[in-house]
Amino acid sequence: MKRSRVFLFVFLVILILCLLIFWAPLKKDKTSNATSPMSPIDEAYERILASSVHPVEGKLLIEGALRGMAETLGDPYSKYMTKEEAKSHRESLSDERVGIGLEIVENKGRFIVVTPLKESPAEKAGVKPYDEIVQVDGERVDGKSLSDLLKVIKGKKGTNVSLTVFRPTEDRHMELSMMRSALQIHTVSSERIEQDDSTIGYVSISLFGEKTAEEWEQQTRTLVKQGIDGLLIDVRGNPGGYLHSVEQIIGTMLKNGQIFAYMQDAKGVLEPLPVKATKEDDYSKVMKKIPIVLLQNEGSASASEVLSGALKSNQRALIAGSKSFGKGTVQETWELTNGGEMKLSSHKWLTPKQQWIHGKGIEADFEVKANELYQLEPLPISGSYEVGDFHEDIIYGQKVLKALGYSVSKVNGYFDEDTAKAVLAFKKEKKLESDATMDTVFYQVARESILTYKTSKKHDDQLQKSLGYLFHSIQK
Repeated sequence: MKRSRVFLFVFLVILILCLLIFWAPLKKDKTSNATSPMSPIDEAYERILASSVHPVEGKLLIEGALRGMAETLGDPYSKYMTKEEAKSHRESLSDERVGIGLEIVENKGRFIVVTPLKESPAEKAGVKPYDEIVQVDGERVDGKSLSDLLKVIKGKKGTNVSLTVFRPTEDRHMELSMMRSALQIHTVSSERIEQDDSTIGYVSISLFGEKTAEEWEQQTRTLVKQGIDGLLIDVRGNPGGYLHSVEQIIGTMLKNGQIFAYMQDAKGVLEPLPVKATKEDDYSKVMKKIPIVLLQNEGSASASEVLSGALKSNQRALIAGSKSFGKGTVQETWELTNGGEMKLSSHKWLTPKQQWIHGKGIEADFEVKANELYQLEPLPISGSYEVGDFHEDIIYGQKVLKALGYSVSKVNGYFDEDTAKAVLAFKKEKKLESDATMDTVFYQVARESILTYKTSKKHDDQLQKSLGYLFHSIQK
C-alpha cells in the first residue's frame, strides 16, 4: 500500500512538471501579445468610442492617430493626408486643374480675392481684386477656414457655382455665376532679351510639375532656334516639385554621365544620380555649351536647389541672387487602405560634391539684393487706421510707404506722426482725399502702385544685374 502511494506521488510530481514545461511557453506568448505596441492604441480607440461624452467617428480617430504619428517625426515635410488632401496635393502639381481660377487670401476672418487668373471663369464672370467673398451658392462663409472655402468652390468640370461678393470700391454686393472648367497651368515662360548685338534667353520656372520638363524643352528649343548667346534661368520663389522633372531639365545642360546629385537612404547608403544619355542634335549641342546664369532667392527650395546644386557643382552656371531656402530631403508617398496617403521624407539628397544643404541652402556666387518694393506682395488689405492705432496692417502700409521713398522713421505697426505725414504725402501725390488715414482706398492704391512697379522688369534689380553680368561675360 505504501509502495502504491509512493508511485502515485511520483506520478503526480512528474505530471505537474510536464504541465509546467508545457504551459510556460504558452504563458510567455500570451504575455508578449498583451504587451504589443499596438494594444494601447486599440484600447484607447475602444475606450473613446465607448465612454467619451464627445461623440466622434471611428474614422476620424484613426486619421487623428495617423496625423499624430507623422507629427511625432518633427519633420515639416512628413505628414498624413486624407483622400481629399492627397487629391488636392496632386492637383497642385498638375498642369490641369478644375475650378474657377481665383487666388484668395484670408484676412481677419474675411476672404479677399487677390486676383482672378487670366481668361478664367472667374475673370469672365467679372470677379475683381479686392472683392470679398461672403457667400457661395447662397451659403455664408462665416466661420469657414480657407481650405473649407476652397473645397466648396471647387467641384466637377461643367458644374455651376455662384459667388456673392462685396465690392468695397462700389460699396455694394454682387452675385456672380460661373461654370467650373479645366484650367491650364503653365509653369515655364520665356522671352528673348537683346542688348549690344547679343541676345539672352530668359526662362522662368515657377514650379517643377508634371509637364514642366516638356514646357522647358519646348521653350528653350524655340529660343535656340531663334538664336541666343546666353541663358538666364529664374527659379526665384520656386518651391520645388517632382524630382523627375528637374532631372530631365538638368539633362539638357550637363553632359551624359555627369553626376547631378546623390541620394542617401535611411541606412546611409549613397546612390549617385548620373545624367541619362540624350539625343545629340543642334539644340543639345547649344544647350551644353551656352553660358548660363541661374537666379535664385530664399524662396527657391527643394527641386530648385537640386538644379542650382547640379549646375554649380559641375561649374556649368553661375548662381546669382541670394542664398536658397535649404531643403535637402526627398519625400515619397504611400497609399493607405483608408484612401489616404502617408508622405514621408525617405531620402536625403546631396549635391554632386556630396554636400547636404538642409537648413543651410546654396550660396549665390554673385549676390544681388532685391529691391525692397519689388519684394513686397500686393496684398488686398482693407481697414481704417489713424494716429495712435497699432496693427499689423499698419506695418504693411509703412513698408510700402518707405519702399516708395516716403519718410517713415519706424516700421513697427504703430501709427505715429511720421507715418501720418507720409500717408498725407502719398494721398496728395495720388490725388486722393487728403486725410491721414490708412483706409481701404489707401491700401488699394498702394497695391496698384506695387503691381505697376513689379510689372516692369527694369525695377527688378536682381534680374537686371544678372542680365548685365551675363551680357558682359558673353562680350568678353
